[in-house]
Amino acid sequence: MQFDFPKMVARSREVAGTLNKGVTQLLKKNKVTVYAGHAQLKGQGTVEVDSDTGKETLASNSIVLATGARARSLPGLEPDGNRVWTYKEAMTPATLPKSVLVMGAGAIGIEFASFYNSLGVDVTVVEAMSRILPVEDAEISNLAEKAFRQKGIRILTDTRVTELRKGADSVTAEVETPNGAETVEADRVISAVGVVGNSENIGLENTRAEAERSFIQVDEWSRTAEPGLYAIGDVAGAPCLAHKASHEAVICVEKIAGVEGLEPLDRDAVPGCTYSSPQIASVGLSEDRAKEQGHTVRVGRFPFKANGKAIAMGETDGLVKTVFDEDTGELLGAHMIGPEVTEMIQGYVVARQLETTEHELMHAIFPHPTLSESMHEATLDAYGKVLHI
Repeated sequence: MQFDFPKMVARSREVAGTLNKGVTQLLKKNKVTVYAGHAQLKGQGTVEVDSDTGKETLASNSIVLATGARARSLPGLEPDGNRVWTYKEAMTPATLPKSVLVMGAGAIGIEFASFYNSLGVDVTVVEAMSRILPVEDAEISNLAEKAFRQKGIRILTDTRVTELRKGADSVTAEVETPNGAETVEADRVISAVGVVGNSENIGLENTRAEAERSFIQVDEWSRTAEPGLYAIGDVAGAPCLAHKASHEAVICVEKIAGVEGLEPLDRDAVPGCTYSSPQIASVGLSEDRAKEQGHTVRVGRFPFKANGKAIAMGETDGLVKTVFDEDTGELLGAHMIGPEVTEMIQGYVVARQLETTEHELMHAIFPHPTLSESMHEATLDAYGKVLHI
């Protein structure tokens, strides 16, 4: 395998820059006035902006906070941007390390572990929970762990990093595993242990709004405890995903504008995607969560090894799983691992939004040959009508 790593990084920055310029152009097109500076809430509907040209006070009946979040750091294990990276440094390294230790096996940690592994880097993942991707369905999580191990990624679950000792161009990590203490050496460490909301130094203390564990508390319409003050996106709490933030923003602004017939954000309707190899995607309740909430469930499964398109592509590892309410036929959740599932999940997202039952999904015609046929078969399997296994 040959690749030009600096060109890969440069290409990623070029794409990011293009998208950023696109947003800037959209703001201009829609006649949005932008003040470049640091803003602080001053109470009573006012914001003070401190920029290179001085301070300016802006006033409005409606103020929306969208300050985002940043990488969380653990005491004693703080990133330094050199040998211990956050996701920012991990996206733009000057050179490719030979070995990497990833702290945290959520979506971000697994994406970086998979990426660096695909480039031939020796990767170790440490996760404090009992399984990787802990917010995903347990069955999908276990399949993902098996797939990543087969690719050569070393995974340590129920394990914590207790100490990082930095050398001249490497890091020595002391970890506590279920079997005792262990030492792991790596060129670089990637800290992927979650995010914290950017809720400090914005004047929140001058309002009635409150933050809990760095995230601003809001109601279903993104309203804080301060009249006229709203918060959206990562700073308003999980799931910390760009598409959740965008949808939340539209609901918030339309509510401010007095649009009728709005529905608040359903956090269980937000799809989750992990852009690793294999890909992982999900929406709605996992099998365990559905049972915990009192549902009697019907579960369907269909493996990609029985899908014609996947066989033709040579990517047959993976599974589509559906969870239905046995009494009503409601699609409670869908969970996938395999090729292009981050594109396919939207089919189930729309189905849940339309309150689709198993009847509509079973009688829908899926094109052949496509990976999406697995979605049909996983529905049929939940009701004992699967065709191709």
